[in-house]
This record gives sequence, C-alpha cells and structure tokens, in this order.
Amino acid sequence: MALHGSDMGTIDEARARGRGWLWFTLIVVLVALGVAFLVLRPAPQNADGARKGARGGPNAPGRPTPVVAVAAKTADVNVYLNGLGSVTPLNTVAVKSRVDGQLMKVLFTEGQLVRAGEVLAEIDPRPFQVQLEQAEGQLAKDEALLKNAQVDLERYRVLFAQDSVAKQQLDTQASLVRQYEATLKVDHAAIDNARLQLAYCHITAPLAGRIGLRLVDPGNVVHASDQNGLVVITQLQPIAAIFTLPEDSLPAVMSKLRSREKLPVQAYDRAGKMRLASGVLLTVDNQIDPTTGTVKLKAQFANADNQLFPNQFVNLRMLVDVKRGATVVPSAAIQRGTPGTFVYVVKPDRTVTVRKVELGPVDGDNVSVEGVAPGEPVVVDGADRLREGATVILPGEEPQDPPAGADFKRGQGGKGGKGPRAGRAG
Repeated sequence: MALHGSDMGTIDEARARGRGWLWFTLIVVLVALGVAFLVLRPAPQNADGARKGARGGPNAPGRPTPVVAVAAKTADVNVYLNGLGSVTPLNTVAVKSRVDGQLMKVLFTEGQLVRAGEVLAEIDPRPFQVQLEQAEGQLAKDEALLKNAQVDLERYRVLFAQDSVAKQQLDTQASLVRQYEATLKVDHAAIDNARLQLAYCHITAPLAGRIGLRLVDPGNVVHASDQNGLVVITQLQPIAAIFTLPEDSLPAVMSKLRSREKLPVQAYDRAGKMRLASGVLLTVDNQIDPTTGTVKLKAQFANADNQLFPNQFVNLRMLVDVKRGATVVPSAAIQRGTPGTFVYVVKPDRTVTVRKVELGPVDGDNVSVEGVAPGEPVVVDGADRLREGATVILPGEEPQDPPAGADFKRGQGGKGGKGPRAGRAG
C-alpha cells in the first residue's frame, strides 16, 4: 500500500519522540543508581578497621572534647577599690625676691633637685650694706649721748642730795636718759632690719623639691612686687595623688578611717599594668560631687625613685578589705549566658555539668565565687565547645572511646545484632 508524504512525516515524528523518551529514561536510571551508590556504600575504614565518621572527626558522636581544667582553691582575696586620678605636689612655691635690686647671680640649674635652704640667686648687696653701716653709725652716736646723759644724771643726784639743784632739773635729766635708751632700741632695730635686708639678697629655697624653668635672667632688676618671681619649686618627695571613687564606696572607706586604719594605695601607669608607687590614703574630701556622684580622695606616696610626676595621670588601687578563706577560680572559667554567670564543673566520670555561681571580689587573674566547692575542677579552656553532660578529656589522659558495636548499630539501624568493633578499646 502506498503512503502519502504527510503519513511519512507523522511516522518520523513518532520515531523521534520515542528515542527522546528512551534517552530521558536512561538518564533518570543512571542518576538513581548514582544516588543509591553514594547512600548505600560502606564507610571507608582506617588502619584499625574502624569506619571514618563513626569516631574519626572531632564532632563525632561520643567523641570526648579536649579541655583544660583547674581545681577551685581556697585563698584570701584582697578587696580593692579602683579610681582614676592625677598626681599633685603637696607644696608648690614661686620663689620671689623680697628686696628690690639687680639680679647678680643665678646659682641653680633648671630641673635641678634642691634642698631647703640652698642658695638659688643673689641680689646686689651693696645698697643694703651701706644701710647697715649707717644704722651702726647712728647707734654709736646715740650710745655716746646716752652715756653722757647718764653721767649728768649721777651728778644731778649728788647735787640734789646736797640741795644744790632743783628737783625738776633732776627729773628732766632722768627723762633724757630714758629717751636715749629708747633711741638705742630704735637703732638696734634699724641694724637688725638692715642685716635682714642684706640677708634677703641671698635668695634660698624655701623647701626641697625640683626647680622649674628660670623666669628671670641675671642682670635684670627685680622687685618684691613682681608677680611671676624668679622660679617655681615643686615638692616631689613626698607627693600626693587625688582620685575619685563612686559615692557607694564611701561607707567602706569611712569605716576604715574612723578606726584609724592606714589604707594602702597603689599607683599604676595609664595602661594599669606597671606599678609606679605605693602609699597610703591621706584624707577624703568633705563633699560629694552631685554632677558625677563621686567623691575625691587624696593619697600620699614617698616617691623615693621619682616615678610620680606632677599632673601625671595614674590609676589608683586602694585595699579596703581582705576576704578570708574564699573559694577562688581563674577568671577564664567564668561563662555568661542564659543561666547568668556559670562554670563547667568536670565530674569524676569525665562529664561536665553547668554550675551557676555568684561572683565576688576579683584579685588579679582569680575571682571569688559561691556555688563551687574547693577542689572541684572547672574548665578554663575549651568551654565554648561544651554543653551539659558532654564528655571531656583532660591533658595527659588517653581518650576513652564508646563501644564500637553501639555506633555500628546506630549507623545500620539494627536491633541487637553485634557489629565489628570500631577500633581498639580505650
């Protein structure tokens, strides 16, 4: 039977569709076989014959987590109050001339440490030396007048006894003697004043300390009324530091001061790492700053090695109490989360449990806690990988793996069938 052209085209299209479905079916079958191979193939084995993945990775079921634990201990914990402050000299003096004159000599070096009474500068002494000589000359003159008046007084007394002079003349001479005696006192005062002015020509250090920068050069005329003076001396030994504490800390400090206890204070650098000096609390300010809610305190330091410098920024730590027999753990053991503050305690079976704790004073790298008994090991490293009941391994211990049969049954879904051991027993 002869076929028309349209019938031949329909047959070719049917054959093409049949081949397309055949290729599609073949591809689906190959993909299904590949998936089945990946899912159902046995796990690769290591050198001991155990499947990888059953216990090979660090997060495998039953694998112990390596941690570092430290036992809680009993110790005395120092209770410190920390504050920020600045170093302040106990005394700062601007050295000025007490007389007017030309500055002849400067005997100090800028930045020098001087002792109290040490000569720093000299004013031209010649005008004051002349004044002293004038006062001494006046004294000699008045002494001669007094001596002559005393001789006349004795003569008048003899004549009055002989009734040769009037009583009035005798009294007048006695008054003249007393007048000259008063004049001698004035002369002595003038001499003392001239000597004092002459002494003021030698300018001395009023206290021991460190010399600042020179403010007047030699050759200039200085006056007692000058505002700036010659130089500034700052006392460095001892030296003070003023710092602030919250007003809530004031009762603890005041109770110690009322009992006349010396509270130790330590000064640290800006970073709070290097200790600069040790001293004691000197006093507490008489009012609280209402804008900041803080109170000022003043501590004093011997500063024998000159580590503290005026206006230097320092961190202050003041010891206010000692907590005896407290349970302490390293600060690294403290964790914070939903339960609050807690630690991981390692039990004898090498599992961990979450133990909620209350924090107390911090002393260095240790913190006092309540909720942990002395001797209980707490995790200080590796806690981020733990949870309640997790198994851990401590440094130096051999890992204790779970029975391999149990892992095999969980992997195969068997019921009671014994599989091969996954590696050697721990």
